[in-house]
Amino acid sequence: MKFKNKVVIVTGASVGVGEACARFFAQEGANVVLAARSENIISDLAVELTEGAPKSIHSHSIAIKTDVAKLRDCERLIEQTIAMFGRIDILVNNAGYNARGDVAECDLDSMDQIIDVNLKGPIRLTKLALPHLLTSPKAAVINVASLAGRFPLEGEATYSCSKFGLRAFSLALAEELDETAVSVSLVSPGPIDTGFIMGHIEDVPDLVFSQPMSNAEDVAKAVLACAEDGVRERAIPAASGVLATAGYLMPALRKVAKPVLLRAGAKAKKRYLKREQLKQP
Repeated sequence: MKFKNKVVIVTGASVGVGEACARFFAQEGANVVLAARSENIISDLAVELTEGAPKSIHSHSIAIKTDVAKLRDCERLIEQTIAMFGRIDILVNNAGYNARGDVAECDLDSMDQIIDVNLKGPIRLTKLALPHLLTSPKAAVINVASLAGRFPLEGEATYSCSKFGLRAFSLALAEELDETAVSVSLVSPGPIDTGFIMGHIEDVPDLVFSQPMSNAEDVAKAVLACAEDGVRERAIPAASGVLATAGYLMPALRKVAKPVLLRAGAKAKKRYLKREQLKQP
């Protein structure tokens, strides 16, 4: 098992990508610390993962209620992990928040929350966990970013800002830790078929849907791959990563391609919206 006896913290572990990461790490023999605000959900998941762990491994999962936007919660998450397991080997900063709309229409509290959860939370947790990670013979920090961190997205300006910042932090920290046993990686997905998008589909810009949709398991597999090999960044899908980078580096190309992408995105959005409506009782 690739992560036998490793201690892994996963934030935003109650649903979607975080839940998928927790399940995959547990299957690979890790002790998983589930961090999220939904205490009942992660508590039930921790019991499920512990009971389902291979008996020969004796891995254990625990739940710690955590709001990554709060410094004290971040401190308590690290303190309780060390108290329980005595070490930290892998930190997955996955918790995310978004409030969509043009800057002129968004309220400041929501904009602050985006930065607190998506940027300040990972920075704080990484700083707090780093002394413990540095004592591990092989450690990793994996930050779940977004292709919105490569391609500025109107209607989600603050979200794009938070993911641009997380990407810069991650790549700079990777350079700082290059001579240590701690790798720092980014997983940058395009749209993911989870409630983060599908629960607010009418508010999501059409442009988002111009790219292929991934699922939570796709992103989680990329997270585990980064924890294993330390690759600096994985984009999902890879072709969308190339397109996002090209659009950022060549604004003229973005201007030409945007109308085509908007039309494609609008058509795809209608399909997804119809699918979601059919799910309703």
